[in-house]
Amino acid sequence: MRDAAAVLEVIRDRGRRGLPLERLYRCLFNPDLFLLAYGKIYRNAGAMTPGATGETVDGMTLGKIGEIIGALRAERYRWTPVRRTYIEKKNSSKKRPLGLPVLMDRCHQARAKNALEPEWEARFEPRSYGFRPGRSCQDAIEAVYDTCKGRTATRAWTLDADLAAALDP
Repeated sequence: MRDAAAVLEVIRDRGRRGLPLERLYRCLFNPDLFLLAYGKIYRNAGAMTPGATGETVDGMTLGKIGEIIGALRAERYRWTPVRRTYIEKKNSSKKRPLGLPVLMDRCHQARAKNALEPEWEARFEPRSYGFRPGRSCQDAIEAVYDTCKGRTATRAWTLDADLAAALDP
């Protein structure tokens, strides 16, 4: 089986050439992709926060990874309900909902993201900044500034946005 870097490079190349993804589900059986996803989760600041089952990242073993991949192959894997908690918003008395999935579900989500992201990134517009790796709000603002630089008052652009409660349920 190929290592994770080779698999992701093939996916990225297919995306650049506009070719469809094929046999993507089989890529999720690759233990290297699982370890790559686990490594990203392990470095996360909330990695030791238990999900619905109380499991944290320090309980992972190569044996568990094999069992999970086996369950995926046999199509026996079942997602666990997310533990919902409410956290305080900054400078407000309101609370926002936060879902805490179990470790295995987080790993599956990260693997799927790792497998799909290279293909999607190759197809996105260069001017797209939302939720993309290596891009930030500051990059978007800088791009707008560079586009509008040197414009006269009659040709200036005005952007108005109110995102205060855009993600509230």
